[in-house]
Amino acid sequence: MNTYIKKSLYILLGALTLTSCKETLEEYNPGGLTAENVYTTPEGFETLVNAAYSYQRWWYGKEEAISISEMGTDLWMSGAGDVYPDLTKYVNLQGTNGALRIEWQALYGGVNVCNAGLKRIDNANLTTALRPIREAELRFLRAFYLWHIVETWGGVHLSLEETFGIVTVANKTPVETFYNQIISDLEFAVKNLPPSSTDFGRVTKPAAQSFLARVYLFNGKNAEANNNARAVINGNYGFQLLPNFADLWKMSNLKNKEVVYTVNYSSNLALNDVTNEISNPYGHSRGSNSAHMLFTMKYDTETGMTRDIVNGRPFNRYMPTRFLLDLYSDNDARYEGSFQEVWYANNTDVLKRRPNQKVGDTAILATRKVITNASARNYQVYDRNFIYNTNGTVKDQLRYPSLSKFLDPTRPSFNEAQSARDAFVIRFAELYLIAAEAQLKLGRADSAAYYINFVRSRAAKPGKVAEMQISAPDVTLDFILDERAREFAGEQIRWYDLKRTGKLLERVQKYNPDVAPNIQPYHTVRPIPRTQLDAVTNKNEFTQNQGYQ
Repeated sequence: MNTYIKKSLYILLGALTLTSCKETLEEYNPGGLTAENVYTTPEGFETLVNAAYSYQRWWYGKEEAISISEMGTDLWMSGAGDVYPDLTKYVNLQGTNGALRIEWQALYGGVNVCNAGLKRIDNANLTTALRPIREAELRFLRAFYLWHIVETWGGVHLSLEETFGIVTVANKTPVETFYNQIISDLEFAVKNLPPSSTDFGRVTKPAAQSFLARVYLFNGKNAEANNNARAVINGNYGFQLLPNFADLWKMSNLKNKEVVYTVNYSSNLALNDVTNEISNPYGHSRGSNSAHMLFTMKYDTETGMTRDIVNGRPFNRYMPTRFLLDLYSDNDARYEGSFQEVWYANNTDVLKRRPNQKVGDTAILATRKVITNASARNYQVYDRNFIYNTNGTVKDQLRYPSLSKFLDPTRPSFNEAQSARDAFVIRFAELYLIAAEAQLKLGRADSAAYYINFVRSRAAKPGKVAEMQISAPDVTLDFILDERAREFAGEQIRWYDLKRTGKLLERVQKYNPDVAPNIQPYHTVRPIPRTQLDAVTNKNEFTQNQGYQ
């Protein structure tokens, strides 16, 4: 799976319609191949399964999906380069938003490929041993895409059948029905997937069970969430919390023992499908992981600095709220493991450096702290009072501590937009925090503290483990949300965490003053893309989500 699917294999999907509720592009099939004759061979069917996996790349590591899943929360404000302010700040957010349109198309495309595979699997001539595994993969992936759909848009269109041609009738399906199907698919996957795989990126039993634990938590089934999370924690699968949080993000260490499930990208950037008329019909650079560019401040115009590979290509789309920066205590190694505050002079032109400043000296300090006598230092200081106003609103959108988790110093050039970084979907740490939240909701705060302390012990700086420990009275839902913020900042889950806990409005209004004036109760679901509403003929039944036009 590291190479995923080459362009020639995607041509085999020409017979499949890749979206629901929307007319698709007509596709030329030069070999005259159709789904009916290709997918009757194990080799042909494998291309379909691989294609079903590939649609995860539309979401994980993508600007559109990060804007949906992380922005508009208590953790992030808009940097100067934000291109979706309607989405990220709820400024007249409507169904015309381009990010929502792209992700709607892609997620429904993934569902339809899964439906196509499930329909054809009995005629694929798979071995008795392989058939249930491939069905389990397809059902996991269908559940995976459906979960993202229902949590983003609520009770919208649900189809469990492959669609062909132009679909003009859509249904509004209750959220409960979505979840019943999602859970059914995941339970099948847990029962039929192997415990491990040498093919990195394929779903395994513990990955399916971990996602099922998350789904149960979102569905309010806390006992089931707890049981599934603990089954993975205690399941002897070989997962562990890495001793050093910062080691998680090293490009040389992406296949580490904390990763339960990942969306993988190829180190051969040509295989990441940047442009492909068959597999990528929406005009979107699906292939690259672009997260490395999005959280980085504008460092390359500062004295002593020039753009380089190590510090990244600075799109400065997103910047942290002051609240997020203050969540980390001085005993917590996750701050240094997550954020960059110092940039070292790299400009070899002495005329573009400060007097007596050498290459390798500090050039910029952008910090969450207050710095006194900043002007006396031989480098530029941007402290909390420069970055934020006294009420926490943004004063400077260009310079700020930058999330460094996703930087990729292995890119071939400093302007390379693509990254081969895999996108972690579920880390072992999440299982502990799922169990903790479930235990709290079941009235067992002492057990919740027990699981949280596993995560906090790993996060502690050397010699500070005792200071990082908590006890039962410390555990509240807000504390767990704070802990999830410290652990998972930027990892495409925050908006959903706040929605799940009923805390989206409360915490945005309290901790994100740039966004607080705009957020409304109906923003707990996103608007259905206008293109979808325009395409259906049953407009009286398939209507826009409440609050949107």
